[in-house]
Amino acid sequence: MKKAVGFVLAAGLILATAGCTQEGSTGSWDWASEPEAESTGVTINVYNWGEYIDDSDVRVNDAFTYLTGIEVNYKNFTDNESMYALLSSGAADYDVIFPSDYMVGKMIRENMLAKINFDNVPNFQYIDESLKNPAYDPTNEYSVPYTWGTVGIFYNTKYVDEADLADGWDLLWNEKYEGKIFMFDNPRDAFGIALKKLGYSMNSENPDEWQAAYEELVKQKPLVQAYVMDQVYDKMINEEGWIAPYYSGDGVIMMDEEEGNPDIDYFVPEEGTNLFVDAMCIPVDAQHKTEAEAYINFMCRTEVAKANAEYIGYSTPHTEARKLLDPAIGENPNFYPDQSLLDKTEVFITLPDEINELQDSLWIQLKQ
Repeated sequence: MKKAVGFVLAAGLILATAGCTQEGSTGSWDWASEPEAESTGVTINVYNWGEYIDDSDVRVNDAFTYLTGIEVNYKNFTDNESMYALLSSGAADYDVIFPSDYMVGKMIRENMLAKINFDNVPNFQYIDESLKNPAYDPTNEYSVPYTWGTVGIFYNTKYVDEADLADGWDLLWNEKYEGKIFMFDNPRDAFGIALKKLGYSMNSENPDEWQAAYEELVKQKPLVQAYVMDQVYDKMINEEGWIAPYYSGDGVIMMDEEEGNPDIDYFVPEEGTNLFVDAMCIPVDAQHKTEAEAYINFMCRTEVAKANAEYIGYSTPHTEARKLLDPAIGENPNFYPDQSLLDKTEVFITLPDEINELQDSLWIQLKQ
């Protein structure tokens, strides 16, 4: 009886969250014009990054509740590690979470994630094939891509010679720009760039290669004005510095004509880079798995994926939603690189403990 009830509920949720491509529509989605679902009496707990869902125009969670009758208790986390610590402690009960690629892999290995029933997620068909079966979830049983992006270099076109862009990652070591270069203030990204500059994998497990990357960062240090994370926005916009590696989606703010600096541009070095993915997953002990799958399916609805992509600024993995974006974004090779460059990207995977310890030790030495 329970299996039959579950099947009927799942079938109803699939219909309620089925993807409509709305070809040619670029306006806001008027979901309130559709039939309102009766309350199911179920509330799902969702754990996502801050400012990582459209809550101003489409109001995604409100739309989900209206169309499915499922309430959403929505909370935010600030980083993968704090999210992992909370879930692994058993102190929280979440039905849908949004970990990054390497954390998905870690949680799979530790049996912390439930396999997704993709019969309940038919909108998965709209996810770009190139983002399916990733290294962190090679059988694609535990995750659905939510957003993705690349790490590249933001630079001020007024001060940086265009010819120097051909140097790729070496631009961050160009003495001409001493004191005007920013660098990541986290070891994984900083070492990843140095490893890639040397022709090594960003996921290298060779201690000698990590030592060589450390020596590159030591050489770079005198040229670096500051090691930054979120501070990069104001510093680049106000032209305190001219060159900074950062995440493609976040950098949209820097280039905005009204809120940012229109002289800032972005490129991805030809040597290749990190391709990062934030995914939707279901914890193994989720209390409302079917409803969680309905939520994931809803997030893969075309109108929803488009709204979220416009609100967040990161690249969408949803092929139909991308077609509806402003061509300045949807057809921009900096945010949607061609396959030849994508073939050179790497997704971060969880490194062995001994390499993580080496990374932390070398980073401490660098920052002293």
